[in-house]
Amino acid sequence: MTPDPDTRAVTAALAARTGTDPADWFLVFKARYGLQVVFDMLREIRGPGDVVTQIFTCATAVDPILVAGLTPVHADVSAATVSIDPDSLVLPDRVRAVVVQHTFGIVDDDRAARVAATARAAGALVVEDSAHCATRMARDASGAPIADVSVHSFGIEKVLPTRFGGAVWVNPATGDAALRRSLVDELAGLPAAGPRLDALARVYRTQVGVLNRLPRAVAAPLRGALTRLRVFEPAVAPVEARGRLPYRPMRPSAWMTRQVAAALPGLDAVQRRRAAAVAEYQRLLGDAVQVPASARPDDPLVRWPFFAADGPTAVRILQALGAAGVYAGSWYRPALFPGVGDPARYGYTPGDGRLAVSEDLVERVVNLPTGGDVTQARRAADVVLRVVGAPRST
Repeated sequence: MTPDPDTRAVTAALAARTGTDPADWFLVFKARYGLQVVFDMLREIRGPGDVVTQIFTCATAVDPILVAGLTPVHADVSAATVSIDPDSLVLPDRVRAVVVQHTFGIVDDDRAARVAATARAAGALVVEDSAHCATRMARDASGAPIADVSVHSFGIEKVLPTRFGGAVWVNPATGDAALRRSLVDELAGLPAAGPRLDALARVYRTQVGVLNRLPRAVAAPLRGALTRLRVFEPAVAPVEARGRLPYRPMRPSAWMTRQVAAALPGLDAVQRRRAAAVAEYQRLLGDAVQVPASARPDDPLVRWPFFAADGPTAVRILQALGAAGVYAGSWYRPALFPGVGDPARYGYTPGDGRLAVSEDLVERVVNLPTGGDVTQARRAADVVLRVVGAPRST
């Protein structure tokens, strides 16, 4: 299938930003469907087995593993990266893939490369989840990408304001030629999102704007009703809390692709604005709260994460931020955010001592918005400082 001009523009931009070849990039409706294609082909080529991932994530990052007929196995994370800890990583015998997630956009090249080395030594595919940091990849000491497959998102609450779309990069140096060929063929042949999803993507911004202006007691049931009627496309659908996905993999509609093509030239400006907010949070709050050590002050994070002293303090901070009109978040509380009906289906048993760091961080996490300006960052930081009782830096 010959790509259309907008698809070519997007893949060329992605390649230019990452030092890769446009021919190795493929567009998807949402990043989770790119992951599904990867895991579908992995099971088809290598058979059933385990995919190592983490509970400090969204359920939609684990659903593709389940839908593909593979088994999620959770590794503990490092407090420095909120990603799989290479120092405690032990792989199961039937490991098929290991997911390296750049949580909040924190990219730690050294730790990611060590996880990738452990995965490759066991014959596992290295799948990079760059959903929070589109066009940024972990690289080894030579500057080469560490991943066999890298998945990026342009979706809701990610770095770009595009709401829909994602991309998958397939490393031409991947050792399994049969798997790579299957991935490329499947991704290249995906059907486009149909008229209904195209229409919902076009009105999504308006719908959310209206819902956000309504009282929560009204907005929440209305959002649910619109979702059930299939006239609203939510960030996380109800079936995605039950180990399923609502659609088969597809590529974006032409309109969605045009939005991504139009937004990518402005990514540098977006990243500068987010990095400025991150730097201000770090300056004002870095000594007052626990911050992941691998989050650098100039990182263009999708949200700025920190960990309160304990769970009740985290809740108080979030309540105070909400009362002050600050759109803060609790990604990823609960584990497998925003929560799943049956954790066991996801391979997770709450209280598992092997996931002690993950569960501790889940309990204490708060994350602040980075999409506004520095003044907004200062307002949010002031609220946090009042709750934790720390003085503001001058």
